[in-house]
Amino acid sequence: KEEEAVFLRQKITLLRAFSLLVGSMVGSGIFISPKGVLKNSGNLGVSLIVWFACGILSLFGALCYAELGTRLTKSGGHYIYVMETLGPLPSFLYLWVEYFAIWPANVAVISLAFGRYILEPFFAPCGAPLPAVKLVSLLGYYTVLILNCWSVSWTARLQIVLTVFKLLALALIIVPGMMLLAQGHTENFQDAFNSQSLVLDKLPLAFYAGMFAYSGWFQTSFVREELVRPERNNPLAVIVSVLVEDVLASQAVAVSFAQKAFQSLISVIPILVALSCIGTINVAIITFSRTLFVASREGQWPPLFSMIHIRRHTPLPAVMLMFPLVTAMVCFGDIYQLLNFFSFSRWLFIGLATLGLIIHRYRHPELPSLFKVPLFIPVSFTIICLFAVTMSFYSDPVYISIGCAMVLSGFPVYFLVVNRPIPDCCQATFYYLTFKLQVLLEVVRQEIRTY
Repeated sequence: KEEEAVFLRQKITLLRAFSLLVGSMVGSGIFISPKGVLKNSGNLGVSLIVWFACGILSLFGALCYAELGTRLTKSGGHYIYVMETLGPLPSFLYLWVEYFAIWPANVAVISLAFGRYILEPFFAPCGAPLPAVKLVSLLGYYTVLILNCWSVSWTARLQIVLTVFKLLALALIIVPGMMLLAQGHTENFQDAFNSQSLVLDKLPLAFYAGMFAYSGWFQTSFVREELVRPERNNPLAVIVSVLVEDVLASQAVAVSFAQKAFQSLISVIPILVALSCIGTINVAIITFSRTLFVASREGQWPPLFSMIHIRRHTPLPAVMLMFPLVTAMVCFGDIYQLLNFFSFSRWLFIGLATLGLIIHRYRHPELPSLFKVPLFIPVSFTIICLFAVTMSFYSDPVYISIGCAMVLSGFPVYFLVVNRPIPDCCQATFYYLTFKLQVLLEVVRQEIRTY
């Protein structure tokens, strides 16, 4: 029977897709990135220019992904776009570095921000102890992880509620700040373009921090198969959410320099920001578990992770696989070091995905596209992403080199493990362990669907 079939249901409506996108962008950057942008820009004037440029660039990227979502109908986001356009080796390298570097570092950043903000009112005016921050960060992450194992519908509903809290937090920052600016409190904008503090060699890192604030416009591409009317709702949700984010980010950053007079809001905003971070963690778990699910289905990850719980209809093994590395990075990492560490690999592969859009257009001109952007948009976006990735080697050679080494380490794994059949001597053990875990977790392969 259809109601008893085991597959991922199309439960993500336009409103839920919009909450995934806006919730991810608002929670992941506006409350974390301003310090990184200002520090690496050198002065206020250049930092505002960086914010504006990152907003335009994010809109270009979102438009490219909206077109990719109408051309390629599978879930998986960056992974499936790179695989379908550039081939299995680049897609595996992305998967490899995403699992071991990008995704856990990203979630660790947001989890640490959650722990810091949720504890801030209890320790003010002092800072919260770091062990307490890390413990609360992990508790928040584990709570959201368990909910994602339980129900897709409930996680989507939670995301809508948390998105409302995110927008409320921004309103409490933007409105008082605009009132102060209207009253003439512009002292923080004096000498905004002071050249003595300008640090041009750090601008790629400012770009990473700014793009981190806008990142999230690609999230619906990871759950494309679960969208209701994806050919309509995917591009619509992406474009509207990025336009909303452009407005919110530009105002929130501008007025954040004029907040000190509104002390009555100090105790409320950290709680709302913490809830905002929980929403971003929720989105990250939803989306990356689908990447592992699709990669397993494509034969580049162990088959257990393409299985679904027989009653909950959630990709349980893929969700559970993610917690060990996040736990390690929360315990041993620092927010801004982690930000530089994973940004190199993320923007490298996003640039390759938009390069793949150009190649896919050339190879398949006969394919109809319900949504098509001018060619200069993917060309500009790809060039800027790859240029920033290259220049970041000069700005932060240590952490960027580590990120590059993570990408290169995937080559031997691909050729020695993924691209070869399982040796006969190991097959029995491998399938026995898979079967036992399948029984323990109560999961089965999803029924075949046409995407």
